[in-house]
Amino acid sequence: MRRLVGRRAGAALVMVLVVLVLTACGGGRQAAAPGGQGAPGDLPDEEKVLNLFIWTEYMPQDILSDFEAEYGVRVVMDTYSSNEELLAKLQAGGAGQYDVIVPSDYTIEVMIRQDLLQPLDHDRLPNLRYLAEEQRGLNYDPGNEYSVPYMWGTVGIAYNKAYVDPAPTSWADVWRPEYAGRIVLVDDSRVVPGMALQLLGYSMNDTDPAHLEEARQKLIELAPRIKAYDSDSPKSLLISEEVWLGVVWSAEAVLSAQEHPEIAYVLPAEGGNLWTDNLAIPRNAPHPGWAHVFIDYLYRPEVAARLAQAFPYGTPNAEAYNLLPEEIRSDPAAYPPAEALAKAEILTDVGDAVAEFDRLLTEMKVAGGQ
Repeated sequence: MRRLVGRRAGAALVMVLVVLVLTACGGGRQAAAPGGQGAPGDLPDEEKVLNLFIWTEYMPQDILSDFEAEYGVRVVMDTYSSNEELLAKLQAGGAGQYDVIVPSDYTIEVMIRQDLLQPLDHDRLPNLRYLAEEQRGLNYDPGNEYSVPYMWGTVGIAYNKAYVDPAPTSWADVWRPEYAGRIVLVDDSRVVPGMALQLLGYSMNDTDPAHLEEARQKLIELAPRIKAYDSDSPKSLLISEEVWLGVVWSAEAVLSAQEHPEIAYVLPAEGGNLWTDNLAIPRNAPHPGWAHVFIDYLYRPEVAARLAQAFPYGTPNAEAYNLLPEEIRSDPAAYPPAEALAKAEILTDVGDAVAEFDRLLTEMKVAGGQ
């Protein structure tokens, strides 16, 4: 935002002139957006409602309020806790209920295969010019035909330095018996079995039945030591010191450390998980026009920067990254060094084997009495 201060007077004059010209011509196009980014084209002739379906604790209310105030659109937000919950909702008819959804990488693959998404109109998304080159055309949607990145991050180990010594370096440290009853795991049927698979020397995407059985045995061994499975806000247990160690999303570790300076984060030697969440529009979205306006709004650099400060995951917006405070950009939990990211693994669609991953997590919970 500091970069805009010196241009306010000139920008205000330009804004007035643009509005006058559009009014005189009877045009329906919106005036230039804040920061001079331009508008996504003619505003939609649709009911002024946007139905957003997004992960819990992943969208600041002030950003939604500002969008509502600028466009006069009412945002209705619903939340979910896992990709599997999102997918099940869309398969049951939610593709005609929501306008914008936020699936992770491998889930985009599934949704494209099942024809649950509609192609994006890039002409209505001018702010995509701020998308960093390294975030374009990722393997699950090579042409960004159906999705654009929202945020990216990792899954690794958060730990309390006052109680966890030595510092963890491997998934094996999660299995150390001295941490029994002091561990939180994300409630995710791909990440938790994937952790066990990596520990055994396999890929997180391995579907070999023998390897999955080995992973099951490791998870059953760990099960009685787990305090909680929490994908919504595992940081709460870390901050309160109810747990000392957690397998969590990277921003949960950053936010925990802001509240509790003894909390640190590391990607395990086996690699951990590198993920990207994405903005997409369901096939039968009721308000696809406003969905495009909203996605373009989130790609304004100052909006994307606010988002990345509220939830300090990695921003895919190159200009927004430059607007972030140095303490966030230099935090290795939010932006890990390249050598650590090089070993992190991206989850892919495992097809029908997803049922086996679900079974592994369910059996683990049952074995632990949860």
